[in-house]
Amino acid sequence: MIGGQLRTVGAPVGKEVHSSQKTFQREAWFDRDLSWLEFNRRVLSEAMDDRTPLLERLKFLGIFTTNLDEFFMKRVGAMRTRAYASGSQAYVEAFNTHMVTLRGTLFPMLLEQADCFAALRPLLAAHGIRLADWDDLTDSQQREASDYFDTHVSPALTPLSLDPTHPFPFMSNLSLSWGFVLRDPVSDERISVRVKVPPTILQWLLLRKDVPAGEQCYVSLQDLVLRNAHKLFPGVTIEEATLFRVSRNADIAIEEDSDNSIRELIEEQVRQRRFQPVVRLEFRGTPQAEIRAGLVDRFELRDSDVYELPGLLDYTALFQLASLPVPELRDTTWTPMIPIAQDPDADLFAAIRAGDVLVHHPYESFDATVERFIRDAADDLNTTTIKMTVYRLGDDTPFVRSLIKAAENGKQVACLVELTARFDEERNLHWANELQKAGDHVIYGMRGLKTHTKLALVVRREGDGLRSYAHIGTGNYHVKTARMYTDFGLFTCDPAITRDVVTLFHHLTGYSRDPVFERLLVAPINMRERFIELIEREATNAREGRPARIVAKINQLEDLPVCEALSRASQAGVPVDLVIRGFCCLRPGIKGWTENIRVRSIVGRFLEHARVFHFANGQSDPLGGEFFIGSADWMDRNLSRRVEAVTPVDARHLRERLWETLQVQLQDQRNAWEMQPDGTYLRPAPDADASDIARDGTHVTLMKRTRSRLNR
Repeated sequence: MIGGQLRTVGAPVGKEVHSSQKTFQREAWFDRDLSWLEFNRRVLSEAMDDRTPLLERLKFLGIFTTNLDEFFMKRVGAMRTRAYASGSQAYVEAFNTHMVTLRGTLFPMLLEQADCFAALRPLLAAHGIRLADWDDLTDSQQREASDYFDTHVSPALTPLSLDPTHPFPFMSNLSLSWGFVLRDPVSDERISVRVKVPPTILQWLLLRKDVPAGEQCYVSLQDLVLRNAHKLFPGVTIEEATLFRVSRNADIAIEEDSDNSIRELIEEQVRQRRFQPVVRLEFRGTPQAEIRAGLVDRFELRDSDVYELPGLLDYTALFQLASLPVPELRDTTWTPMIPIAQDPDADLFAAIRAGDVLVHHPYESFDATVERFIRDAADDLNTTTIKMTVYRLGDDTPFVRSLIKAAENGKQVACLVELTARFDEERNLHWANELQKAGDHVIYGMRGLKTHTKLALVVRREGDGLRSYAHIGTGNYHVKTARMYTDFGLFTCDPAITRDVVTLFHHLTGYSRDPVFERLLVAPINMRERFIELIEREATNAREGRPARIVAKINQLEDLPVCEALSRASQAGVPVDLVIRGFCCLRPGIKGWTENIRVRSIVGRFLEHARVFHFANGQSDPLGGEFFIGSADWMDRNLSRRVEAVTPVDARHLRERLWETLQVQLQDQRNAWEMQPDGTYLRPAPDADASDIARDGTHVTLMKRTRSRLNR
């Protein structure tokens, strides 16, 4: 019983659960948080897989930690906030019990991470990359490292006492610190001091002395600080040292009914985040008892919030090493190919007028398509208007430069910047300010809704009127992630679709209560209803003997009404294939509920981010069915609390490409994992007669096919 409502932990909070839903959840529901941990286990498995190139294995160790940090800051932080704000002791106890359950699953994975790193170190050394312990360094190397400490590290350190006579030092989110216990030989007093390991300095120091030609030797910054800490405390003795790391809650509620602007609310939210409660405390090894007890008491933590771990505490420092230019230890280089208008002087708009264009990143160039779409529009004499939604932009973004140039060229520019994109608020605020200074119209989203859709609209004078061109994507307008995330984008000037895009922008920048969309599925207006209608139609077709099938590729599945509809379709005999990278709350293969549902996850060198939906619609030819792409996952937040857009893909040759991608992922036996009825995942072993697709996996196969298709 949580907050007075009976519910399964991990099910949507705050909704009445009817008896039929309770039965469904008991039989076919899997806890969201446990499912997310299973996803991160798959990430860790990439680091443990000896088929993965050595430096890429380091990268996956870092990604595992990055994912886990966000999980604690965002998900655990949000659950903690709701529990303690509920005023219900039962709700608080349910949350704490849930955290104990999560810890029981997570802790063995953290031990595996440490074991994996320990196993990788000799493998790296065999390839001339030595990650040395301090005691393994030569005298010359220790002197070199100590000189570096004196010159570059010591000035950046600020020892702060932890005793009751001093203010307790502020400890920033994800900060790595040494806690030292000192003894004064005169007074015999014991004093605790905290020294933060500076995050702005490279975490692995490359040594030059006594290193054979062709090899590299590194020592970690945290060990460098430990071994030179005596210089910080002259005249006293360091008796004990404890390395620890804190993670803070990043979930801060915005007072939507405040008189302040959204911008002012977000600025305040960013300021407050630094001081949010600690939700996790990590120690390396067995911590010194006084320091452990003092921190646990200060941060009001339970034992289930404290992790005592071997190895590193922050594996994200390994990204520095994973980027080393050693080609034989990394994935083969992939250069995205240019799919349309390869001549930079060619008319991109003419190519779109000739027929809808589908682009698939990072196999196909983001810079030469999406970025160019906005850049060309900014320079185009016939362009009158450019509109974009922005969720995550990144640093030094070319889109801002193009939009500023467009405004300077006299075009009307409207940019909806989502200020509540978690951890990108400050960056988005900065770019919004730059756009406003250039005269662009900047809108900060809608109160109560996060604008997550990926839309760009260009309006041009052509002939006697205006023609609209749209880009509808599955991923952000972010040039760096576009090289690592797989996403689809549709360029179209189809009047029915672009009219909907225009209507949606009017709704976002102006005001309307009941906008009507002809072709687009738009959340929270009609998307859940339309998806459930499409799922129910497949169930009806199956019951009446017509071809029926559902294939969906998404990032997460959690929306209860959609899950129930999929279960009903399965019971009607509809084959349902779900390719879900992250967590999935619907357990497949449950007799009487989901026996016709199969769930698999693709994890590899690229992050699978695209959302693609296929419904057979009574057609035996898959290409005769319906295809959609867009920004939304099947989650309650996407369908209820975000502005999302999903577009149909009509052209047969584009449907063929979408179907090809889905089929490759369904045949994959290299990057794929298959969800079991109990919520765990197994990696299929390639059969003796497995196809090249099965053996190569999704990413290698699609790189090969893209190269073959565009080199004709």
